[in-house]
Amino acid sequence: MPQELLWLLLPVAAASGWFAAYRFQAREAAAGFRIEPEYFKGINYLLNEQPDKAIEVLVQIVEIDSETVEPHFALGNLFRRQGEVDRAIRIHQNLVARPKLTRAQCNRAMFELSRDYYQAGLLDRAESLFREITERDPKNADALRLLGAIYEQENEWEKAIAVTSELDGNRPVLANYYCELAAQALAEGDYVRAKKMLRRAYFKDRKCVRASLLSASVASTEGRYKAAIKVLQRVSRQDPQYLSEVVAPLLESYDQIGRPDQAIEFLAQALRRQGAFPPVMLFIEYLAGHRGENEARLYLEAYLRAHPSLAGLAYLIESRAPDAGGTQESGLGVSLHVIRKLLENVPLYHCSNCGFRGNALHWQCPGCRQWNTVKPYQGQAT
Repeated sequence: MPQELLWLLLPVAAASGWFAAYRFQAREAAAGFRIEPEYFKGINYLLNEQPDKAIEVLVQIVEIDSETVEPHFALGNLFRRQGEVDRAIRIHQNLVARPKLTRAQCNRAMFELSRDYYQAGLLDRAESLFREITERDPKNADALRLLGAIYEQENEWEKAIAVTSELDGNRPVLANYYCELAAQALAEGDYVRAKKMLRRAYFKDRKCVRASLLSASVASTEGRYKAAIKVLQRVSRQDPQYLSEVVAPLLESYDQIGRPDQAIEFLAQALRRQGAFPPVMLFIEYLAGHRGENEARLYLEAYLRAHPSLAGLAYLIESRAPDAGGTQESGLGVSLHVIRKLLENVPLYHCSNCGFRGNALHWQCPGCRQWNTVKPYQGQAT
């Protein structure tokens, strides 16, 4: 939000507060109630772009009348959205300190102050307040959600599990938390604990691809290649878009048990159902090594008819004219050069929620912090 827009919105917030006070004045006219002159003084400071002085005046009015609290919430939230968190904190701290607020208003002020601390990166203060809020109201979903987000940032996965378990509809997120614990256990060489955490991940989300990949890694490390194959094949049913992540370990596992034909039979069908070319290229090279160049070429041509792809076209040109990439003088050389330039900025992965693009798989998107939204890029460029 541009700075200029903030000052356009401040009078709106001030006007809404005036209107609330006016309505209250009308209700209390018989009792001789009147709007305090200080309120208009605060509005004047806002209109003259003197927010610090306005805050000093407006927070004092809360002590006089709790009916005028709402404009202060609006003003504090406006400052926070603008990124002026220090001012938002100041407003909400003064609200929390006022003894005349109702219990509901006090709880709301505490929650807004917690959000201020969270946005400012003061996670210890935010955590302390969120915990106090959830102790008062164990079903406060907003507080639980943000408390869980704090534990995520601090890699406190056990605490994140305890908090998030209180929320409905978060089983896939909980599965990822257990996968984080499994990954930690694997890094420490504790395979017993890793497998225990993965079983819990599956219990939370039977479609958890990450748990399958980690389970396959454990099985391969232990020399249980048939078990690894079974788990890796499961990924094609859980989410075919992740097939690119299983091709290499699947081919290796089949080679370990001496069954390359079974690998070819499974992947030839599975890869036709997805549109990313990198795993297909790996499979074609494997196919050429075990069945010959001709069969690999026929599979490539059939795949490209079903899934037109610039990366696939480049691979086809290079396979038919190996020297084309070394010169731009021929027509094929020019075509290959153009395709490569077009592919330079094509990501391997993207987030379906916020559009984040990258060349590494993140189970939690670095952009929007959502889980399971970053997947291998599917499109005609790949």
